Amino acid sequence: MHDELIAQAQAWLAEDPDPETRTELARLIDAKDHAELAARFSGTLQFGTAGLRGELGAGPMRMNSSVVIRAAAGLAAYLKKQGHHDGLVVIGYDARHKSYDFARDTAAVMTGAGLRAAVLPRPLPTPVLAFAIRHLGAVAGVEVTASHNPPRDNGYKVYLGDGSQIVPPADTDIAAEIAAVPSLTTVRRPTEGWDTLDDSVLDAYLARTDAVLAKDSPRTARTVYTAMHGVGRDVLLAAFARAGFPEPALVTEQADPDPDFPTVAFPNPEEPGAMDLAFATARATTPAPDLIIANDPDADRCAVAVRDGQDGADWRMLRGDEVGALLAAHLVRRGATGTFAESIVSSSLLGRIAEKAGLPHVETLTGFKWIARAEGLRYGYEEALGYCVDPDGVRDKDGITAALLITELASQLKEEGRTLLDLLDDLAVEHGLHATDQLSVRVEDLSLITAAMRRLREQPPTELAGLPITRTDDLTRGTDTLPPTDGLRYALDGARVIVRPSGTEPKLKCYLEVVVPVANHAGLPEARAQATDLLESIKRDLSTAAGI
Repeated sequence: MHDELIAQAQAWLAEDPDPETRTELARLIDAKDHAELAARFSGTLQFGTAGLRGELGAGPMRMNSSVVIRAAAGLAAYLKKQGHHDGLVVIGYDARHKSYDFARDTAAVMTGAGLRAAVLPRPLPTPVLAFAIRHLGAVAGVEVTASHNPPRDNGYKVYLGDGSQIVPPADTDIAAEIAAVPSLTTVRRPTEGWDTLDDSVLDAYLARTDAVLAKDSPRTARTVYTAMHGVGRDVLLAAFARAGFPEPALVTEQADPDPDFPTVAFPNPEEPGAMDLAFATARATTPAPDLIIANDPDADRCAVAVRDGQDGADWRMLRGDEVGALLAAHLVRRGATGTFAESIVSSSLLGRIAEKAGLPHVETLTGFKWIARAEGLRYGYEEALGYCVDPDGVRDKDGITAALLITELASQLKEEGRTLLDLLDDLAVEHGLHATDQLSVRVEDLSLITAAMRRLREQPPTELAGLPITRTDDLTRGTDTLPPTDGLRYALDGARVIVRPSGTEPKLKCYLEVVVPVANHAGLPEARAQATDLLESIKRDLSTAAGI
């Protein structure tokens, strides 16, 4: 078995075009490090609807040039089978380790396959790539990013010509073409022949960002901004300057792109501690800011924090569901028409807001690849800080335009002597207090997630927090409106729970929502306390039921 493993590694080494991973792999072979080699050669990174994502390193279970070249060759073969023999593929990349190398590898493969390739001029937000696909009339787009994953990771996200991320069956068709690549020696990779775009695409994107704001709306809200060591800063500052907002105060320690993400354990605004520097900056900034805006490293997500507490000295993060509801209410007030869409794990409050406004409302599977495909989409969001506020421009989540829109709303409320929290209170009184929380378990061993899902299916809970489960949907069977996915949905009296494995990280995710009726503003503190207790009890009981 060890001999077979060494032979596999040597065959991979013979084809590896990257001196860095060649050296790394040669060292493992020479050291006969069978455990590490087994981890890297136990299979291949699976190409799915999230594309590819994994740790950087040598071997088929890691992200590296060999894996990227195969993925690009498979995508090129797929596109040609779809009749796009000389179509344009536009390629973007973030500032992570190896991102530019993987973008260049992709451009070379596309060019070698007879397609046209164009690479964005420098590391830019993912929404700029999503915009560029439709703006340039491309047949596909590739973004090299691992979004908010740990520093050691990178990834490969694929869009088709409609500007949306791939969904089945395109993912399995592309995966089959990748598997059919016999050897890297068969993949033509010229050293030139593709275009490097200038700033005209970025300028067109920035011109489009103006469209999300109402003409002559107030632009007075003051913000603190963190790019979380990613690529959002320059584009967001340019968009805010065009719009006429006060220049955001920067969290300087996190302002420059840095692939090592030195100030955060995980470069994700949702993770504990990730926003600490932003809070510190806000407390030290004068005049006092009205809100904090954070992008994740590829700037397709937007986090918002607001002043809270008796004297407004404290800051708290708004949940993605809270921002989702605020943006929806703002768009309704502005007279927006069209479909409001969200993922099934997001708050049911959006449905209440849409229903009252007489607007269509759609629930989709998790991920913007599904949300973006809602018919007649005007606004879409998911609880993981993703918002699509300009679907005609960017058919994906966009942390730049979402930041503009929430700052416009904060400005409007400021002119009225109110805050985002005041509007959330109004929505709770109007539609019931919708409180959400998450139980998220990160694992080293993926089999623990499989075991938890199996346990919930074989020994299903009958109640959570003393509330009887009135209905259980095993989402692997699909529903009238949803294609099959690995997940479980529980309906309770005044609550809802969804359990699913994460599509991009080694996590089991449980999404909880309780709805507490509120008669008036005076009843809000009691309703919040009741909701908090219920959510904690549900979390505890669910954790026991899943064995996690």
